[in-house]
Amino acid sequence: MQRFKKYIGKDFIIKNINDSEHLNATGFNCNYLPDSLGDFDELEFSSDFDGQTILMCVAVLEGRIKRIMFVQIDKESPDDVRPLTESQLKDFLDQRGVQLTDFFEHITQ
Repeated sequence: MQRFKKYIGKDFIIKNINDSEHLNATGFNCNYLPDSLGDFDELEFSSDFDGQTILMCVAVLEGRIKRIMFVQIDKESPDDVRPLTESQLKDFLDQRGVQLTDFFEHITQ
């Protein structure tokens, strides 16, 4: 997760989320996107990976990225989420890391 640490504290450009080319390249879909950001918002992006639904949560505080988190959704209980194991996260980032880095470069300043 060190590769995403550089985006913490950067300005979040909400209008660039609508650029589907960058988002589609990550394999994620935006589950929730407000029209404008409030003092605190948590944006959710979901993707299928290795038969599991992965949720990327991006917390934005006062217009800046505060936290980026990857979790998997329990298929039997969609309200339950759990962190990816270290090997799952490594596999996920090996396959999607470059696209996610490009995405964060596009939506931050």
